[in-house]
Amino acid sequence: MYLLLILLTLVGWGIQQRLRSKFRQYATIDLRAGLSGREVASQMLRDHGIYDVQIISTEGQLTDHYNPTDKTVNLSADVYAGRSATAAAVAAHECGHAVQHAQAYGFLRLRSALVPALSSVSRFMPLLLLAGVFMLRTTPVPLAVGVALFGLATLFSFITLPVEFDASRRALAWMDRSGVATPAEHAVAKDALRWAALTYVVAAVSSLATLLYYASLLGGGRRS
Repeated sequence: MYLLLILLTLVGWGIQQRLRSKFRQYATIDLRAGLSGREVASQMLRDHGIYDVQIISTEGQLTDHYNPTDKTVNLSADVYAGRSATAAAVAAHECGHAVQHAQAYGFLRLRSALVPALSSVSRFMPLLLLAGVFMLRTTPVPLAVGVALFGLATLFSFITLPVEFDASRRALAWMDRSGVATPAEHAVAKDALRWAALTYVVAAVSSLATLLYYASLLGGGRRS
């Protein structure tokens, strides 16, 4: 199990590097429509009848996200001002989450409901797991609580998968029917979003492997 965790970490790192490489490569392919990421986002929201979501620029790279709490599409500077197929894909993807929110998409609602609980426990969960391992021969309670909380985090990772895949599906479908992207640009956008989605898949599998690792420690400690 430990070797599997190392392997998944390496795979995750490799996918992140490949994602960054793809984004750098595709950033040089200008969108024929000449729209910026902000303009793409604005048009997609408007086409879905959404007028209460604000589009703002945020610092960093690959920091793009939709915040359902304050209804903001947050785009990194390169995406916000970029006029590439990749910038359009990312902007449309984040707007896909806004559409999910407006249409009360079930998995997004479930993920949003878990956020407050995870925010509360994420700060001390690693310490609880570490303390639980050291105290296992004395009492299994700390580790059992840690495993339960980590199980919640793992559930969150897997609920995130349909949310992300569905947002990409909505983005690509809209780009196709709106004429924002040419067929070649659409293929670039699809490839970029596929690599981004893989990071979530690896994160979910890694979380499950880590959960099983701690659960095996807990089971072994109870038998000893």
